[in-house]
Amino acid sequence: MTVEEFEDFYAQKVACLTGQLYVMLGDLHEAQDVVQEAFVKGWTRRRQLDRDGHPEAWIRTVAWRLAVSRWRVRRRTADAWKRGGAPPPHVEAPGPEQVVLVEALRELPAQQRRTLTLHYLCDLTVEQIATETGLSTSTVKTHLVRGRAALAHRLGDPRIEEGPDV
Repeated sequence: MTVEEFEDFYAQKVACLTGQLYVMLGDLHEAQDVVQEAFVKGWTRRRQLDRDGHPEAWIRTVAWRLAVSRWRVRRRTADAWKRGGAPPPHVEAPGPEQVVLVEALRELPAQQRRTLTLHYLCDLTVEQIATETGLSTSTVKTHLVRGRAALAHRLGDPRIEEGPDV
């Protein structure tokens, strides 16, 4: 990619990628940070991005990996704070709709949440998700089926029939 092509790519995709990572992570500021950092890394590799033919997938994967790395650091930091006895910081409460959706998404395993986001928000096919995540297509399908069922149950989807109480 030329400088102009990369700038156009950035302008066209930054909002979409930030939204996708927000759904995957459940934290808008974190999503913005990792997407920006991924674009910075992409800038230095813009010639390779063009050759791969999937610059959006590359940026999304790098952003995801950056987020996972940050989670690990935070977990270690939180463990250190617990050992030190410091209280957690005060955080403003979110709205009720956001609480319900974020809570339902957070209850899903990370791979299911990521797979659902890639499929429904990023509009990727099962094969594209498998390529991006390194999972087999059957595993992607399993994550989609189980994730949809779990979300429907957690969100009280009326289309889901209640089974007999056993």
